[in-house]
Amino acid sequence: MPASSRYDLYATRYPLLPLKSVVIFPHSIVTLLVGKPRSIQTVEAAMAHDHCLVVVTHRDPEIEDPQADDLHQVGTLVRISSLEPQPTGGYQVRLEGLQRVCIVTVDSQRPYLTARVEPFNEVLPAAAEAAILIRHLRELVNRCQELRGGLGDDVLALLRQTDDPAHFADLLATQVIREAARRQSFLENPDVLSRLEQLAIALTTEIDLAQLEQRIRDRVREQIDRSQREFYLREQLKVIHNELAGEAGSETEALRARIRELALPEEVTERLLREVDRLERMPAVSAEGALLRTYIETVLALPWNQETEDNLDLAHAQEILERDHYGLEQVKERIIEFLAVRKLTAGRNSSHPTILCFVGPPGVGKTSLGRSIATAMGRSFARVSLGGVRDEAEIRGHRRTYIGAYPGRIIGALRRAGTLNPVILLDEIDKLSADYRGDPAAALLEVLDPEQNRQFTDHYLDMPFDLSRVLFITTANTLSTVPRALRDRLEVIEIGGYTEQEKLEIGKRHLLPRQLEAHGLEPGTLEIPDATWRALIRGYTHEAGVRELERQIGAICRKVARDIVQGKDQRVRLTRRRLAQYLGPQRYDRTEPHREPQVGVALGLAATQVGGTVIAVEVAAMPGRGNLTITGQAGEIMQESARAALSYIRSRAAKLGLQPDFAERCDLHIHLPEGAQPKEGPSAGITMAIALISALTDRPVRADVAMTGEVTLRGRVLAVGGLKEKALAAHRAGIRHLIAPADNRRELSRLPEPVASELQFHWVSNMDEVLGIALLPAQPSDGLAVVGADGAITDAAAAAHGSPESAGEAVAGT
Repeated sequence: MPASSRYDLYATRYPLLPLKSVVIFPHSIVTLLVGKPRSIQTVEAAMAHDHCLVVVTHRDPEIEDPQADDLHQVGTLVRISSLEPQPTGGYQVRLEGLQRVCIVTVDSQRPYLTARVEPFNEVLPAAAEAAILIRHLRELVNRCQELRGGLGDDVLALLRQTDDPAHFADLLATQVIREAARRQSFLENPDVLSRLEQLAIALTTEIDLAQLEQRIRDRVREQIDRSQREFYLREQLKVIHNELAGEAGSETEALRARIRELALPEEVTERLLREVDRLERMPAVSAEGALLRTYIETVLALPWNQETEDNLDLAHAQEILERDHYGLEQVKERIIEFLAVRKLTAGRNSSHPTILCFVGPPGVGKTSLGRSIATAMGRSFARVSLGGVRDEAEIRGHRRTYIGAYPGRIIGALRRAGTLNPVILLDEIDKLSADYRGDPAAALLEVLDPEQNRQFTDHYLDMPFDLSRVLFITTANTLSTVPRALRDRLEVIEIGGYTEQEKLEIGKRHLLPRQLEAHGLEPGTLEIPDATWRALIRGYTHEAGVRELERQIGAICRKVARDIVQGKDQRVRLTRRRLAQYLGPQRYDRTEPHREPQVGVALGLAATQVGGTVIAVEVAAMPGRGNLTITGQAGEIMQESARAALSYIRSRAAKLGLQPDFAERCDLHIHLPEGAQPKEGPSAGITMAIALISALTDRPVRADVAMTGEVTLRGRVLAVGGLKEKALAAHRAGIRHLIAPADNRRELSRLPEPVASELQFHWVSNMDEVLGIALLPAQPSDGLAVVGADGAITDAAAAAHGSPESAGEAVAGT
């Protein structure tokens, strides 16, 4: 304490006034309300002496009656400059801070507290350093005053006049430091230079905060100004639009009204309203505005909440199916079962609805079956052709960031259907392919999975759409090219080819009336007897379905239309003679591939994407060195079957009357006619084996027998697929005997009744049984190569090469 101080604190005892959250600095003036009895007595005791007392702050402001340990050790000696009694009791006291003091002892014997104090020793700074800090603080005070204000003119005047570092620090701390804990810490700090530095830090922080607040206020003001400006301009724009549009009103207002009227899902409504706001701010001629307008119109055109009620009357569905399709009894029965299950599970939110997949050759009515199901259920129908699709965006849509973006085919089908629960036919899913743009089949996994399609997101829409109410039906010609994961989601219903009688009835009931109407002919203008129908089907068509038949009927109708217009006839009865005049000579001869038994020629059966077909397997044996040649676009598996058949023959050479090394003395050539058509699969194994044995043993193969089955090296005949299509192909070709694996006998019940009754099936389990059925006794050599029991090649060609053996009869087989 300075020596010039007028207060001698040694051995001096002052009344002590504890304060909860108030810290008084020297050279500061504070006004307090004193109301507690103990505090009133403290003030009155001070007034009775020299008007001085000591104030100190509580350590814990929650304590109401503090003791010595509850008070800080550093306080302030103050003088009461004024005292005003209050009407409610107590005083309003004006205190003037004098100097810091250290409290030595506290006495609580009196009604009020007293304290013996001693001076608080301060560390004064160097004069030059203090002057620099004071000047810097004055600059900070001015900057803070400019940004925030709050300091009175009298305080600023005192700060400009005061050069004493301790006085300056206490005066400024009174205005800058507000928290009680920081004020007490500042009060207890003996280093005056440290106090000045703390004030500099506090003022710098205040300035930074003030600048940040100013920037925030400026940004808020800018946003408010911008919003007011946009509102003003928008209102002007509305007026301009109304003037230009007349009674029609603003386009954007019309869009908003449509969005609200449609009662769309909340997420969709909010998204569209935001897009309309964007559209409103765009120039009318903006290219982006046109794209945005198209997007909004597309979303609004979708059936977000339009739904039709299902008609699950089984009698009605049966009537529709019988009206639209002839035959296909098993398929119709399965569809009725499907509708019955839908009726029982209606309203239960079944999480695993069935997705039907119609598999069969072209022209058998797969697409029309889907249309009939939609008609029977009273649902809208939409067809999506997937043939040749190789871009994933065709399913999921294109993102709007690309030029020319549009929704995927699924969303497009829903838009065409106009309801949330249509029947969507995914046609030709086996024709999907993939390239660098993604795999469409993989995208279909989400579409056809009921656990995922509830939230199907088209890239163009960029918002989820519920596909769970859609009834998906798929079609395919074969399942071999459909990915396993996609096939696992489908319930396959196989549709085989039609029999001749079924084609006749379909032609009468459906094809002829449709073509008569298409060509402007009245019903009854063209009469076709049953005999002519059969001639048309047998001689001019060769297919599993009826598309070619419909094309031929269309050609006949055109000829009839020409004759009627030219006045030649008004009513035509189509005879076989006139059929040949209209369509020319018949194109197919059912007996051509099997007119008579031949050596080295066997009839096999194959199931293709367009139905079953009869394949004649030809084998030629000739002198050589054991080479095996296979021609006719045979696939790798078929070539392996041919080698397996030859290995079986070599292993059974002794039983077949052949030398073990016969294969080293002759070359064998297996040819599959119609070489432009690729052929694949192991089911021609027994056919190639019989043709090889026939050529080697000179035993003719029966011409009225067709066969199918996979052969093993042990001679076992294994089951094959597509028996129904193969049997239908044999029936169409006029064949009446069919050799098939015994393991396929269980499929006999799936065949149409005319085919099952007119075909004689020979169920075999090994090659010995096939040899006994298919081969006839050996005939005299006619020049074809025959390997005799002694291994020599006996034919005309061998004699020309000087073979010592004479042409003779081959040893019989089994």
